[in-house]
Amino acid sequence: MEKITFVIPSRNNLEFLQLAYKSIRNLQTKHEILVLNDASTDGTQEWINSLGDDDLIVHHNPGPERIGIVGMFDKGIEMARTDIIMAFHADMVAAPNLDKHILKHLKRGTVVSATRVEPPLHPDGPEKMLMDFGIEVEDFDYNKFCNWVEGPVDSTGGYQPKHGKLVTEGIFAPWCMYKEDFLAVGGHDPLFAPQSKEDSDLFNRFVLNGYKVLQTWEGLVYHFTSRGSRFNKHAGGAAGQNSNEWIKTTTKNGREFIRKWGHFIKHDPLMKPIILPKYDIGFIVKNVRDLQLIEALEPWCSTIYVDEGNVSTMIKNYINLEQPNTSFDLNERVKPFDNEKNNEILVAIDGSKFTQQDFQIIQQLPEILANDGQLYEDVFIEPTYFTIENLQVTIINLNTYEKDLICAS
Repeated sequence: MEKITFVIPSRNNLEFLQLAYKSIRNLQTKHEILVLNDASTDGTQEWINSLGDDDLIVHHNPGPERIGIVGMFDKGIEMARTDIIMAFHADMVAAPNLDKHILKHLKRGTVVSATRVEPPLHPDGPEKMLMDFGIEVEDFDYNKFCNWVEGPVDSTGGYQPKHGKLVTEGIFAPWCMYKEDFLAVGGHDPLFAPQSKEDSDLFNRFVLNGYKVLQTWEGLVYHFTSRGSRFNKHAGGAAGQNSNEWIKTTTKNGREFIRKWGHFIKHDPLMKPIILPKYDIGFIVKNVRDLQLIEALEPWCSTIYVDEGNVSTMIKNYINLEQPNTSFDLNERVKPFDNEKNNEILVAIDGSKFTQQDFQIIQQLPEILANDGQLYEDVFIEPTYFTIENLQVTIINLNTYEKDLICAS
């Protein structure tokens, strides 16, 4: 069997990391494990030093500041000594024969995800199994989990794939692929450091680059869920309780995702990414009475032109407020009304009439333009106009730019 490098970033997840390590070592093949210790203070490095495992590769960020999943995953994958890598989380436990079931579907240009078995901390979904083998490490019954995975399906239980299929299309952690394919798209986008939304961005880029994304329903992991930051007790969270650290980063990076892609994260029920066209859209907004409207609208366009009262002061105040939360240059995105407007699609908005329904249309605009664009020529000799609710839309060109986003910035 080909060897895999299991790449595992970990910050103050020692008790979970020990389970993850043991479960991977219980596989029949002795794969390489690469642990990226991200400024842990819970004894992680001391435990690693005690192992004496020649097939364990370690990268230690001594801190005190963490690097985060984005930088750590990429560092680990670059360090991997095998052709095949698996992005594995510290709060996951490998089921027996996980590697065999992953590798039989793996080839170049393909990303293979395992099926997650999770306790009831999040709602059930069609892409995973909800089974409670323990919410915390001290509650977890590894043997019971393995027996359920490998045992017969009968009146006493036993694992059975949810949809009667052994393979479906979709992607999420843990995912496995050839290292060369990962590096071909430039890895994670540092825009989403330290973490949150970085995986959805990466998965979009895999699909745009033509990779197949497959889920095996034979290869399983038990996933304690969200112990890296969201439910991490060292970051102020707990099982089912969001940490303030996670709330801050997920809010910030949700807005970054919209700025980059022009829409929020979309996928089908089995987690296959849905990628909408990326258009060059400018919002022309009159009657702006406060910063809240600019704050709501700005991520959803390439440029926003503001016309109301003391425009320079309003724009300056917004940029001062928001620039610390984004890597985009807001001086290039937020401009006075009288600036030259070179966007290919312009949307005129009257702030005094703007409604929640108008905002919903703004969020759906790429889909609306994609559907209506089928009625038009690719190149417009004359601009096309239409009105929808209180929005006046001018289409000069329907060029799309989503494929420009394949490689990390």
